[in-house]
Amino acid sequence: MNNFMNKEEEIKEDTGKEEADSGETKENIKELGITNTVDDFKSDILCLPIIGSIEGHTFAAPIDKTTKYEHIIPQLTAVEQNHNIKGLLTILNTVGGDVEAGLAISELIATLSKPTVSLVLGGGHSIGIPLATAADYSFIAESATMTLHPIRMSGMIIGAEPTYEYFRKMQDRIIDFIIRTSNADRNHIVELMNCTDNMSNDVGTVLFSHDAVKVGLIHEIGGLDKALAKLHELIKEKENNK
Repeated sequence: MNNFMNKEEEIKEDTGKEEADSGETKENIKELGITNTVDDFKSDILCLPIIGSIEGHTFAAPIDKTTKYEHIIPQLTAVEQNHNIKGLLTILNTVGGDVEAGLAISELIATLSKPTVSLVLGGGHSIGIPLATAADYSFIAESATMTLHPIRMSGMIIGAEPTYEYFRKMQDRIIDFIIRTSNADRNHIVELMNCTDNMSNDVGTVLFSHDAVKVGLIHEIGGLDKALAKLHELIKEKENNK
């Protein structure tokens, strides 16, 4: 009788654990775009999707698809600490978003000790450009585009000289990061950002895949197969160097 009761309790515990794991997986898919947590990830590569608008200190509109930096930062920290993960693949399809949050994520990617590769699918616009260049090696899909433009600010601002000086310094932070993490020329990037004849109702430049490679923002045109192959190559090189 006792053995029967013990087995019944074990079955209930296993069922409860499976339901909890299932609930956690669904929540991770919904919030983070991954099927399991970093700690449980069985591959030696973590795929990190960054999609929609980058949400930072303030909430984006409820109808917007967003990537929250408070979700991304712990994952990047775990990648650095988890010895089972040997490389990071970031997949980007973003319209941009919060500058501070985007730069924070970009700096973490750029300072990981493990090999990193980025792949731009669809679009890697605005602050999505530093997120792409932050990786050790970058790819862009044949059909993808990237948009360079000056800093934008929504809502009420103080129309005084210090405000515009702040915008200029913020712009310099973005440009400095892009130049530091890519093969692009600073003067050319500034010129493209301030172009007035490329976009019909805005200032800036839309770069198609070949253009992004030509100006030095992205290393190569390619898809998932090339991105994964390059990441495995970088991982092997790192292990050989050890």
